[in-house]
Amino acid sequence: MSLPIIDLAAPMAVKAAEIERACRDSGFFYVTGHSVPADLVRRLDAAAREFFALPEHTKAEIAMERGGKAWRGFFPVGAELTSGRPDRKEGVYFGTELDAHDPRVAAGLPLHGPNLFPAEPIGLRAAVLDHIDEVTRVGQAVLAGLALALGLDARWFVQHLTADPIVLFRIFRYPPTGPALATGDGWGVGEHTDYGLLTLLGQDGTPGLEVRGHDGWVAVDARTDRFVGNIGDMLERLTGGRYRSTPHRVRNTSSVERLSYPLFLDPGWDAVVERLPIVTRPDDDASAADRWDRTSVHGFTGTYGDYLLGKVAKVFPALAEGTEIDTGEPA
Repeated sequence: MSLPIIDLAAPMAVKAAEIERACRDSGFFYVTGHSVPADLVRRLDAAAREFFALPEHTKAEIAMERGGKAWRGFFPVGAELTSGRPDRKEGVYFGTELDAHDPRVAAGLPLHGPNLFPAEPIGLRAAVLDHIDEVTRVGQAVLAGLALALGLDARWFVQHLTADPIVLFRIFRYPPTGPALATGDGWGVGEHTDYGLLTLLGQDGTPGLEVRGHDGWVAVDARTDRFVGNIGDMLERLTGGRYRSTPHRVRNTSSVERLSYPLFLDPGWDAVVERLPIVTRPDDDASAADRWDRTSVHGFTGTYGDYLLGKVAKVFPALAEGTEIDTGEPA
């Protein structure tokens, strides 16, 4: 797919113009000039492959069930759902590292807490935490350009939504399927949009990501030296539909495994995301009937934490049992 390229080394005005075009057109773009060390990307990839090669019972030592309300850790193939259907992938959930003394953790706030790291490979912990720091920096830089594209101050997102963001990081492994099996229910992850503000995806060179374009589904370049960026539901809500969160999906049709590294930069837990007064809602604004899930990002009330909990509870319903989470629409 011919996506715009956002070069973070370019002048801010150039970045803002490219981000505006990308968000209006496809909601997806490539990010270059990010200065994330190539050695860090290699360390993360090597450690992740070493982890996934371990026996299932060894990986289960950091199972998500052991993460409690923090919802961190490993899940096996088929344990994560998209629109109620099991995904054909396994993975590990991480987030901002918080110890037991953090007031949010002490208060039992969901999705906050310490990460679960395996005993082996020993290098995974450092690679994950370094990657989260580096890519969060990249995400904040993209949001600064996006703020200018909207006619706002470059620090608007930090001042209003991302001073203390929810940062979620995943490592996913899509087993090889080959073309013969990549039909019907063979989706690594089915059609969906992301929940928050911005996703930055690192890839291992194996294709599989598809984006719904104007003329149907198209494949996205899987190069390892740049990130794939895309906007989430909260930017669609914030801009009143001027920017749209674009549906995407993954299916690994190759004969080798595919690893991906998405980082989600979301509003703070207590942030209330409302439509910007400077944005005029277009006539063709998204309605529930227009979206892939037949819900509207404009219809719910509450904090971003409320929205996120409702979504996550549908992805991992077993983990949500016994937790006071409203999983009804329009979550």
